[in-house]
Amino acid sequence: MTATPLAPHENLQGRHFLDLGEFQQAELRALVRLARELKSEGAASASALLRGRTLALLFEKPSLRTRVSFEVAVSSLGGQALFATGSEMLVGTRETPEDAARVLSRYVDAVVVRTHEHEPLERFAAAAGVPVINGLSALYHPCQAFADVLTMEERFGSLEGLRVVYLGDARNNVATSLAQAVVMLGGSMRFASPLSHRPSEATLERLAKLGASSGGRVRAFTDPVRALRGADVVYTDVWTSMGEEHLHERNAAMLLPYAVTERSFTYTAPHAVFMHCLPAHRGQEVAAAVIDGTRSLVFDQAENRLHAQRALLVALITDGKGTSL
Repeated sequence: MTATPLAPHENLQGRHFLDLGEFQQAELRALVRLARELKSEGAASASALLRGRTLALLFEKPSLRTRVSFEVAVSSLGGQALFATGSEMLVGTRETPEDAARVLSRYVDAVVVRTHEHEPLERFAAAAGVPVINGLSALYHPCQAFADVLTMEERFGSLEGLRVVYLGDARNNVATSLAQAVVMLGGSMRFASPLSHRPSEATLERLAKLGASSGGRVRAFTDPVRALRGADVVYTDVWTSMGEEHLHERNAAMLLPYAVTERSFTYTAPHAVFMHCLPAHRGQEVAAAVIDGTRSLVFDQAENRLHAQRALLVALITDGKGTSL
């Protein structure tokens, strides 16, 4: 890969990746640029960037895309992955997050944690001597959002002025991280949800501040049609998150008007696309004709988890030399 000088504000070596709101706009742009470079160059040109490095994956929640994309990412870069399930490693239960972090920091070069509550993850990262990546927590899913904006940039060239609409449970981790990434890159984020599932005022205020320097905007609607008018991207997620299965019937009833259907797209821009982080429930939050149709980018998103993860590992573990970071 072609070596280029590092900009001091773009060097992310040693940083944690827990919450996109902790990053600068230029840093997120650099990550997206690196992901596109690694994707276009192919695996062979980057096969030694993480030679001799080890990534630990600590997963207290089940996963398909997050686990496999990280395992393939690190191996394609010349490193190796070690995987531990929740029964083997319960952060904050079997031992304190601090003790677990200090031990693992002496064994591995970075740690991905997929967990429940966000606070133990923050404690883990504070004590760790190596980069810690949030593979999903109750508050955020930054890895998914990174792949999502990579996908949008590939499709539209830029997120500046892009109108992204999220329908459904607008309080969940995917919605929050997606909104952070969109407004940081200059896009317009619209939430469409009932008041019971609306983002908190504190979240909306923080998003407004994150988007201030880039021109990113955020609004919340209860009327899905108003939110959808002129949209470039329509995004949704399952109506009930892992660990909240007891709320499924309530959520299904309240969120039914926010299902993404073929009719939804009659209100959007003619070029609008559909996105979903998967897994999806056809016939619930999205119609099969939409997610399996020609306007769906869901499998491009899924593929880009791999390219985003590769960029993230290179950026956090190495000094970025030999890349455009």
